[in-house]
Amino acid sequence: MIEVRPYARDDAGAPPSLFPDYRSTVLRAPAQPPVRAPQTLTETTGPGGSWERLMGPALADLTSQHRGTPIGQRIVVSGRVLDEAGRPVPDTVVEIWQANAAGRYVHVRDQWDAPLDPNFTGAGRVVTDAEGRYRFVTVRPGAYPWGNHNNAWRPAHIHLSLLGPAFATRLVTQLYFPDDPLIEIDPIANAVPMPYRQRLVSRFDIATTMPNWALGYLFDIVLKGRAQTPFEEDHHD
Repeated sequence: MIEVRPYARDDAGAPPSLFPDYRSTVLRAPAQPPVRAPQTLTETTGPGGSWERLMGPALADLTSQHRGTPIGQRIVVSGRVLDEAGRPVPDTVVEIWQANAAGRYVHVRDQWDAPLDPNFTGAGRVVTDAEGRYRFVTVRPGAYPWGNHNNAWRPAHIHLSLLGPAFATRLVTQLYFPDDPLIEIDPIANAVPMPYRQRLVSRFDIATTMPNWALGYLFDIVLKGRAQTPFEEDHHD
């Protein structure tokens, strides 16, 4: 018989399932305390080491996926995936998705009055190298209204999804940009308590810029431990 024990959070910076200021969590948060289901071989094994063969080549440059050049400020987002001891975690799939420079997603449910960009889809994928490094070229996403409360706007952000050795090891987080005033009034960002919230904010890095072409931001992702990056338990807007 598999033992089922109460689930305990490993990191104080993890956002709660129920955060009333983020209204949709009131409807979807579990009504009963979660339990920890022990992982079996099915959850801990998978296609790790074969990601590129299974998924195809990397999609690291979101500005060159179409015939034309997307509108917006070009940026480079790079960093490392690290474990609790600061060691690199290679062969990790890092996927991103984001709104375009006007704050619009390529999604049937996104119908707010902002233009779509025919030259920007907003999705990319890479696999970390032997030093745990990843790198994307994209455009800075715009803010957008999201209906959580009167005049609610999401700060500019990029979603990141990580896959380790198996599909069950998926983690999801968000990257914000420094000096964005909307972070302080955003219920999703504020579901992560301080000082852990600062771990979600990227750092401008002049050495990462592409001179006369794109600004550069660094964002390291720590999987566990005292410096762990806050991760989501479900999809956030």
